[in-house]
Amino acid sequence: MPFAILWPTFTLVALIVIVWFWLFAARIGHIKRNPPTAETFATGETALRYFQPVEMPANNFSNLFEMPVLYFAIVPLLLITHQANMVQVALAWTYVALRFVHSFIHIVVRRVQLRAMVYWLSCAALMAMWLGFAIDIAGASAHYQEAMANIAMAR
Repeated sequence: MPFAILWPTFTLVALIVIVWFWLFAARIGHIKRNPPTAETFATGETALRYFQPVEMPANNFSNLFEMPVLYFAIVPLLLITHQANMVQVALAWTYVALRFVHSFIHIVVRRVQLRAMVYWLSCAALMAMWLGFAIDIAGASAHYQEAMANIAMAR
């Protein structure tokens, strides 16, 4: 059961790889259709301007290394503290599913308001994971302290 938290994690990694391939294909296609010149990559600004027509996969790829960092941080903590319960797994799947929807909207649909709504929902799922973890750890800590006090009194 505790390893169930890894399946949404593998799925999120798969999303990152998919977006990376999408970005790679979009940029290679753009380079083939519009061969760059020496000035194209002279500065970061000119390179950004050159790739502007295919910037959405790049923006989404960068986005997948922002809030998901908090997801990738909580998963090992849930595992090593044995707190990866069914609620956490359900929240993890919710977070990852919303990240898939967010990426699709970001790259394909391109509707900012819809993307923002999905983004905030995914953030809420992630924050619920952290809040649940904090509550579970506080409860576990209280039980641990009580058990240690009982052991000390038994001596």
